Amino acid sequence: MSINRRHFLINTGIAVAAGTLSAVGQNPAMKLAPETAAKTLQNWTDVREQFDMVSRDYIHLSSFFLVSHPRPVREAIEKHRRAIDENPFSYIEHNMFTMPGRIQAAVAEYLGGKPEEVALTNSTTMGLALVYQGLPLKAGQEILTTTHDHFVHHEAIRLAAERAGATVKKISLFDNFNSISEEEIVGRIKKAITPKTRVIGITWVHSSTGLKLPVRAVANAIAEANKGRAEADCVLLIVDGVHGFGVEDEAVARMGADFFIAGTHKWIFGPRGTGIVWAKADNWKIIRMIFPAFAMETFGAWLTDTELKTPMQASWLTQGGFHAFEYEWALPAAFDFHKQIGRERIAERIHQLNDQCKEGLAAMRHVKLYTPRGNKLSSGLICFDVEGMKSEEVVKRLLEKRVIASTAPYKVRYARLAPSSLNTPEEIETTLRHIRALA
Repeated sequence: MSINRRHFLINTGIAVAAGTLSAVGQNPAMKLAPETAAKTLQNWTDVREQFDMVSRDYIHLSSFFLVSHPRPVREAIEKHRRAIDENPFSYIEHNMFTMPGRIQAAVAEYLGGKPEEVALTNSTTMGLALVYQGLPLKAGQEILTTTHDHFVHHEAIRLAAERAGATVKKISLFDNFNSISEEEIVGRIKKAITPKTRVIGITWVHSSTGLKLPVRAVANAIAEANKGRAEADCVLLIVDGVHGFGVEDEAVARMGADFFIAGTHKWIFGPRGTGIVWAKADNWKIIRMIFPAFAMETFGAWLTDTELKTPMQASWLTQGGFHAFEYEWALPAAFDFHKQIGRERIAERIHQLNDQCKEGLAAMRHVKLYTPRGNKLSSGLICFDVEGMKSEEVVKRLLEKRVIASTAPYKVRYARLAPSSLNTPEEIETTLRHIRALA
């Protein structure tokens, strides 16, 4: 029995008359180009003005936590929300099978990959869980990770290992903050690989210390270790990339990761509750589905009571059902906003402000800096201590001066600053002045 889109929609009870489809197709909410598209955004003041939060009397140095939506994203969300409220049935039916492809295309352009390599999720946490649970792990195999990774990465690994009967090994990538090097990081990972190792899970930029891992070099070391291994035993590299994605001027699809996971509601400026997973098509084929997917192939197999023979596809990682569509469908506006500003310019700006902040902190005798200086092994997060003060107290004292800092949610907590493209050199200098006064 042949299954096409129309048949799928009719049988799932999501179909309307062709005349209505045509009318909905002309809805201006589908035009995602923001009203500010004509702006060059070459001036950082123009960029800041796209965000409501910078109008407040605070210095925001924790924007990485959850982004304030820039104007183009707010407008896109509102257009979709209004259209859904005006005609939920028609608008959803017309767009729920076309918008994912548009989003995948926007993400793929930024990643340097292909639309069919991109899966859509609602967060880094969800992406990590779906990938690890979908891996073809076997009893006796091992997942190698580091002691520096976030709670959700460790938990995603633990739960997947328990299901499969696999083991977990955690290693430290350095012993001393003053002697961290690319060679040591790569060497420790390479040394820890054994015949049992099936997966290596790492984080691109650590939210615990601000350390940025050399993902390409790690990937090259894994490729070397995979020589001579059977395909089913080759080591897979999974990267939590959320704090490098939107900061670094990198083509993620060419970094060497097998699976790259990131939320897009942080540095990408995307709608809250959005995220992505990237992998090459061959890697998607080895993943098993966790949720029912709204796809022609899966629906057709169910309808005809036949075995699903089509290999796993990236789009199937996204669970079926109803989502917060007005947010999800506004994601292309965020990538378009990045494109207008320029990824290289964003990366340069963030690194300049972080260098200014790190150098200022390093010059203070009462401050201990944990994040590597320069940008080879660091990105947009800076962790530090003030002598004689707990990190929570440092954050509290800065807040009294209307500077929003944060602490790292780990066993050992540091005070944390994250200068972004929304900040200015003057704000960084003001923050440094307040920290000097904590001596």
